[in-house]
Amino acid sequence: MIRLHGFYRSSATYRVRIALNLKELDYISIEHDLTRGEHRQAPYLRVNPQGLVPALELHGLVLTQSQAIIEYLDEVYPQVPLLPPDPPGRARVRALYQLIAADTHHVTTLRVGHYLRTQHGADEHQVRQWQHHWLKESFTAIETLLDRSATTGRFAHGEHLTLADIALAPQVYAAQRLELPIDPWPNLARVVGNSMVEPAFIRAHPNNQAVPAQRLNALS
Repeated sequence: MIRLHGFYRSSATYRVRIALNLKELDYISIEHDLTRGEHRQAPYLRVNPQGLVPALELHGLVLTQSQAIIEYLDEVYPQVPLLPPDPPGRARVRALYQLIAADTHHVTTLRVGHYLRTQHGADEHQVRQWQHHWLKESFTAIETLLDRSATTGRFAHGEHLTLADIALAPQVYAAQRLELPIDPWPNLARVVGNSMVEPAFIRAHPNNQAVPAQRLNALS
């Protein structure tokens, strides 16, 4: 049995749900409400000492960090590959993924917003300005990368869904929740729009999750 520990609204968890769906793998979701601090409680810390989501339990392993999880799934379940076959293509797709996962997502999360409020006295408007600033910087860079590359196709890299699309769609969802329109970035809007009509992406969308799927006491 595959067990996905996460939070329905978490971008990183959303990425892993998409990958699991693309691989057509059955799994159960165990929800840890980030807004209530459930990811910092002892039962979950026994699963992932870092206290972050997602974590994936399968094959007797506990995997953490979304890219590590997704690339493990891609290696063990190679059907519907999530990386291109050529080294330049794989490098480009990984770079697009990291632009989101490493350089954008982590500075716009709930915990960063909480820190700005509690440690620096930021109000809600200032927190939102912070989030919009980093999202705009990243989306502008992504727009340029998509626009200038001949390998951009229906999706972020060619005509097949890849790791890049798995990162972009959840980040655009997060931006829209933060009231940041994506109209200024038409290439980004187009490739994400194309991915969002795919069944695996539809099933993974936060609005389509049963919340809570299981509560923290499922680990007690």
